Amino acid sequence: MAVPVLERRRRHRLGGRGRAARVLRREGGGRCVRALRHLCRDRGWDRGRHCDRGAARLAPARRRGERLRRLVLVLLAVAVVCPVGHAADGVPDFAHVVVIVFENKEESQVIGSRAAPTFTALARRYVRLTRYYGITHPSLPNYVALVSGGTQGIHDDCTTCIVAARNLADSLEASGRSWKTYAEGLPRPGFTGAFAGRYAKKHVPFLYFRDVVASPARRGRVVPLTQLQRDLHAGALPDFALVVPDLCHSMHDCSVRTGDRWLARTIPPLLTLPNTVVFVTFDEGTVQNHVPALALGTAVRPATRVTARTGHYSLLRTIEDAWSLPLLGRSANARPITGIWRSSP
Repeated sequence: MAVPVLERRRRHRLGGRGRAARVLRREGGGRCVRALRHLCRDRGWDRGRHCDRGAARLAPARRRGERLRRLVLVLLAVAVVCPVGHAADGVPDFAHVVVIVFENKEESQVIGSRAAPTFTALARRYVRLTRYYGITHPSLPNYVALVSGGTQGIHDDCTTCIVAARNLADSLEASGRSWKTYAEGLPRPGFTGAFAGRYAKKHVPFLYFRDVVASPARRGRVVPLTQLQRDLHAGALPDFALVVPDLCHSMHDCSVRTGDRWLARTIPPLLTLPNTVVFVTFDEGTVQNHVPALALGTAVRPATRVTARTGHYSLLRTIEDAWSLPLLGRSANARPITGIWRSSP
């Protein structure tokens, strides 16, 4: 009984069914259709066989006799799918988010440096966040903050501490999305040791959360970096990917030039993925904690600068807003990164 009332009110506000359909298509109907199709398939309803047909019925009707029925379906879709969460504040729904974190450099040490031609070229071609800051010192609490919205009481680079707090992995899984950490030098998936060659656990934050470490399946989503190329070739990149270079390639133990060359080898296949953003940043700086930060890929506008102050909580908030995830910790008080996207809601 509520459907006709809803439709009549919508018609009154928009001036008729035809105009309502046109406005809805222009202002976000396509986003809702995609969301419905994703939800249908994610829930496994009829194995998705009717998902495409059901979503297609939200398209504009050509025959007048079907227009009312289809508009009602659209309005139901808007009521059920579009208002939930907080993804309407200028952050689009990405296909993939990739975050690459380097180590211990101020922005002035990297962007514009002769030792970092790759970073400098990417900063000019894509998006440079000119006032991006780390949270604290040393490394580990910054990584933990990036994926949970807080340092969770960690003040050093401990290797045996465990955190009982909600984190981005929890939010992603609850929403039906996938995630992985690709850690360079990791001996095997799910390895929880502190060090192995040039690998360091302190740069892999998900291994510090109790609910992740306690589950072999979830722990197994922390994999060696070599898996990244295989996943890309197989079209199996997860929705969210955290990429962690080893102690040398992250610039922790080696030079800026070494890390820049690593980025030049690693970044190209990520830049062409449809509707994907690749954030490249550093955990912390050495003086003012003013670190380099870039937003790259097909989802961003070219040659753009963000001059507003941002940081790890802003990055987390951007991911949460894009996918209508619950706001973790201090990300609730952070502003998402906006004004740089090719497509905004």
